[in-house]
This record gives sequence, C-alpha cells and structure tokens, in this order.
Amino acid sequence: MVNHNRHHYVLGQELRITVHTTGAETCGRHDLLEAFQLPNTITPLHLHTRYEERLWVVDGQCTVWAGPDKVELGAGDYYAIPIDTPHAIKAGPGGCRSLLISSPAGFAELIARAATPARLAGPDTEVDFELFAAVSAELGDHILGPPGTTPADL
Repeated sequence: MVNHNRHHYVLGQELRITVHTTGAETCGRHDLLEAFQLPNTITPLHLHTRYEERLWVVDGQCTVWAGPDKVELGAGDYYAIPIDTPHAIKAGPGGCRSLLISSPAGFAELIARAATPARLAGPDTEVDFELFAAVSAELGDHILGPPGTTPADL
C-alpha cells in the first residue's frame, strides 16, 4: 500500500518535518517522520516517557547527546534513544536529513498538534513554545533545558 497522505510541518525556522506514517496507520506500533534540521541548530534537551526514538541519518551529519553518550552520526548511521533518556540533537554544518521512528507511536502526534503546517509557514514563523510545551507534557514528553543544554548539564 502506498501512502499519499504525507503531511508537512515546520518547527520555527530550524526543523522541517514530513509525517510519513502515524500511529493511526500502524495500530499504534510506530510512526515514521522525515526531518531536515538546519545547519548548526540544536534541539532543546528533552526526554520521552512513552516511546523510544530511533534516528537514521539519510544525509548530512549530527551529534546526539543521549544520557551519558555523545555520538557523531553521518549518512547511513543509526542510533536508538531509549525511553526516559535525556537527549539533544545538533545538526552538522550542512544540516541533517534523517528518518525518525518512534515506537510505540507518539512523535507524529506531537508534531501534528504543535508544529506549523508548512503551507502556512513563512520566513518569520516561530515555534509556539507554550503550545509545544503543553502538548509535550500531555503526551509524556519533558523539556529539560533550552537548546545548547546537554544531559551532562543536569
């Protein structure tokens, strides 16, 4: 079966996301997203209490801080972030395009509810941090620090 119902979103100017599958399409087993993180941007330090996050780098590079680990990833590399693990991801100088799989499903719902649909985004689109934090908390995600914070800072 081919899925033609992809949904495109942005989180501010830093992250462009395509939702390829959702929990509704996989009976909650997983979701699949494709993300492009702009060069040298970093996510806030956060953790997921309901799903693990699996990251496969398609193009570019990134650094992942996850618990005690700091891992440099390039095209073709894979890394799994377990449930309840504080983590942050920084894109390399050329950005980073990756596939993100959350298992069980969860991340796609956060994006659908808290990100901006790409068709409505412009050059000044910013993240609605209040909405993002509220939806994150409802779904069991915790924001632990601003961009630039790593697990070692806890």
